[in-house]
Amino acid sequence: MLDIAEELHRWVEQGREFAVATVVAVGGSAPRQPGAALAVDSDGTAIGSVSGGCVEGAVYDLCQQAIEDGKTVVERFGYSDEDAFAVGLTCGGIIDILVTPVRGGVFPAALAAATSGEAAALTRIVSGPEDLMGRAILVRPDGSYDGRLGGHPELDRTAAGEARAMLDAGRTGTVEIGEDGSRCGQPLTLLVESSVPAPRMIVFGAIDFAAALVRVGKFLGYHVTVCDARPVFATPARFPEADEIVVEWPHRYLESTEVDGRTVLCVLTHDAKFDVPLLQAALRLPVAYVGAMGSRRTHEDRNKRLREVGVTELELARLRSPIGLDLGARTPEETALSIGAEIVANRRGGTGLSLTGAHTPIHHDGPRAPAGRIGSVA
Repeated sequence: MLDIAEELHRWVEQGREFAVATVVAVGGSAPRQPGAALAVDSDGTAIGSVSGGCVEGAVYDLCQQAIEDGKTVVERFGYSDEDAFAVGLTCGGIIDILVTPVRGGVFPAALAAATSGEAAALTRIVSGPEDLMGRAILVRPDGSYDGRLGGHPELDRTAAGEARAMLDAGRTGTVEIGEDGSRCGQPLTLLVESSVPAPRMIVFGAIDFAAALVRVGKFLGYHVTVCDARPVFATPARFPEADEIVVEWPHRYLESTEVDGRTVLCVLTHDAKFDVPLLQAALRLPVAYVGAMGSRRTHEDRNKRLREVGVTELELARLRSPIGLDLGARTPEETALSIGAEIVANRRGGTGLSLTGAHTPIHHDGPRAPAGRIGSVA
């Protein structure tokens, strides 16, 4: 439900009564992942989505029922071979939906945290004893938490520990523990929805291709920084959509700024005096993606220079160069699209191949670790 937190936070402030349907488990080719949500208020207003349209009508009705009776339920929806127009997922997948009336508890605090960009994890019981279904705690980065799941006293502490680990990685998903807080006993399934600040995209090189990449980065949900040592080019007028513009030597900025396992670094300078010290530092950082622009000749020369300053073959294997997927791109916008596509493929574990005629999954479970590359943390 945190994917629609901003609007739901307004509903809370306006005193609206509403229910939220959240995807808690998926199977097959389901269109939305755990955490995706649809909310309905008492006036019938709806926001969000749980299936891209396949079962929205039925879920809408469940939300209205939850507002009326105050009960939390879990419903499963799947494709019906007998009647393709029946309520179900025509894409062939299966989704489990948790429908919860939102009436106080930790939900307002979770929505406020997500809206303000604070890190927090909303943790709910989505499978287990009926009297515990839908109960929630809100977990902070330091491991503290608000609310109670009930049951065994150890349950809250164990759930908070599991949620904190997922929050540290910026992940949303499910985890199974015992009702008494251990791995034994009657199992409980928790849905952990992590609300974390937007991941960073740092674009080095204030060129026209960078302006297009900034727009793509913002579209993909990144906090985008443009860095260039030349003040005449690194200006707000040239990059109005960037969140931040830094005038500094790229490698010095990278050494002083904060990055994490979700950060992507796009080096568009294709100038050895900038590229070599920058990539020497970048390839040793625990970031998700490092890509560098340039021709294949530039790539070979750059790799040679990097080896000369001590960059290892294992470190070089992390470098995506020439940057982007092969789309035949020529314009800055097309090139930015190819870079964005490669970042998504790296993050989600895609192949970059055309889906037409392929036998690969349309939706992937997570990042892959290609041969010769170090796997990223999405």
